[in-house]
Amino acid sequence: MLPLLLASSSTYRRELLARLHLPFVCSSPDIDESHRPGESASELVKRLAEQKARALADSHPAHLIIGSDQVAVLGEQIIGKPHTFEKAREQLMAASGASVTFLTGLALLNSQTGECQVDCVPFTVHMRQLDQARIERYLRIEQPYDCAGSFKAEGLGVSLFQSTEGPDATSLVGLPLIRLIDMLLIEGVQIP
Repeated sequence: MLPLLLASSSTYRRELLARLHLPFVCSSPDIDESHRPGESASELVKRLAEQKARALADSHPAHLIIGSDQVAVLGEQIIGKPHTFEKAREQLMAASGASVTFLTGLALLNSQTGECQVDCVPFTVHMRQLDQARIERYLRIEQPYDCAGSFKAEGLGVSLFQSTEGPDATSLVGLPLIRLIDMLLIEGVQIP
């Protein structure tokens, strides 16, 4: 098996990949993550996932490189990481009683052959009706300012959900393991 490289500095993705009990290393790619005019959210995350993987191919010439990128979509608008309390409060108020779809782009690049598998995995969260006091209590406790959509699904953020739907709950955290396993199996990786 070629060595695995996770093209990410995300602790969330690292923790998810560790669930597969496969040895891997991490390296953070340096790419331009700008949204291109006319590019759909799914096109954006697939392009960025592949770019992240390809950005490390020269420095890791015989690896299976995993790239991933995620955006949250509310209505027709892409909502990113809030970075501040105020922006997170604004995002959660807008999401109250609505559905937020998370699109996670996933790429697995075999840097030895140049073959790259790319996909986009959707996951939808239907939010409860949230009032400002509840949102502010949540934000003070969990401080999810580095999370698209302003909540941590793997933590207390689940208390904000009415229901969820999608093919792979791990995609909500940023690395769709079910789809990744499919890709790794194509590359001959045995799991478990």
